[in-house]
Amino acid sequence: MLYYLADILEKMDFPGARLMDYITFRSGAALVLSLFIALVIGRKIINRLQLMQVGEIIRDLDIEGQQQKKGTPTMGGVIIIISIVIPCLLVGNLSNVYMILLLVSTIWLGSIGFLDDYLKIKRQNKDGLKGKFKIVGQVGLGLIVGLTMWLSPDIVIRENHEVENAANQEQVITYEKEDIKSTQTTIPFVKDNNFDYAYLTSWMGKYAQLGGWILFILVVIAVVTATSNGANLTDGLDGLAAGTSAIIGVALAIMAYLGSNIVYSSYLNIMYIPGSEELVVYMAAFIGALVGFLWYNANPAQVFMGDTGSLMLGGIIAVYAIMIHKELLIPVLCGIFMVEALSVVIQVSVFKFAKKKLNKPDGYRILKMTPLHHHFQKKGDGSIKALIQFPKTPIPEGRLVTRFWIIGIFLAVITFVTLKIR
Repeated sequence: MLYYLADILEKMDFPGARLMDYITFRSGAALVLSLFIALVIGRKIINRLQLMQVGEIIRDLDIEGQQQKKGTPTMGGVIIIISIVIPCLLVGNLSNVYMILLLVSTIWLGSIGFLDDYLKIKRQNKDGLKGKFKIVGQVGLGLIVGLTMWLSPDIVIRENHEVENAANQEQVITYEKEDIKSTQTTIPFVKDNNFDYAYLTSWMGKYAQLGGWILFILVVIAVVTATSNGANLTDGLDGLAAGTSAIIGVALAIMAYLGSNIVYSSYLNIMYIPGSEELVVYMAAFIGALVGFLWYNANPAQVFMGDTGSLMLGGIIAVYAIMIHKELLIPVLCGIFMVEALSVVIQVSVFKFAKKKLNKPDGYRILKMTPLHHHFQKKGDGSIKALIQFPKTPIPEGRLVTRFWIIGIFLAVITFVTLKIR
């Protein structure tokens, strides 16, 4: 809204109105606003949740300090959602398709998570919204995002090419003169780092491009669902999901800024995405909201984000990466989410296989406990029969979260390195 007000004031030659034309200024404003809103409303929402006795249902995992969290207010993801949406409405360009799609994604997944948390509190157990309904919601968002990327005339790219300068025999980057609709994405570790999904459907002849878009939509659905659930599983320690998501957000914001500037895109030899600069404004609000939320969520947490926040965070990260055509970098950038999810999948699969096929009544475990972060909180003294007993001594929660953050920073750096390594 302030963005459009500034446009009116600029026509009236009002001093300072042109500041809203600069993406750096609006991004900075979004960051400050979201941080301020999270800090201000966070305390009020926590107090309100306490009065409503909206406390987290804690299972007895025999982990030190776990039962002390009983009764801590949950559904704190509302703080994050409000702190993202309001700054975007104030300083964002609401006619930009990228901004619209991200706001829709925020509300969509936030609503699914809110319903899940509400049902858990109402029933006073961990049985919230059935998993199949969550999957339907995530698949639905994937369809919306994929179809919008396909059908919107405003979502285009300008393809990059590496050619040799005949004068000095140096490699230079050139771009097509026209914007195009394309199913291309970025892949690491190869010289020509653009990959077109239509390559995989070339056998369809004249329908190859159509097949490429259908394949792209299926990839979008898989990425949104996997990343959203990965973030949800990561949300088990104070500050873990919020801090990790903020680190990922910083990396994605930088990528979006570089991809929206043809000069920087040329340096990295990545595709140029016109209009995607608005994504930086959204991500600035996203980062500010998470930092503000961490003020109350850091160990010992005064509030938990619940599924209201965790499902939304992973989904937003996935949608954002898809929009800047970097979805195939998610396994590296979101490595913590991926490993947390895989730890559960492997543990459950091995346990069931041993129980049913190997006739082991107690099953078989690879890790002491899943998701992965709980494995490091359990003693490795053999009291739990698992293949991996390391570490022998449980790692305190605060130290464990900090180490995960450090790994997250390392993965973000590695992600950028992959863009230059050919």
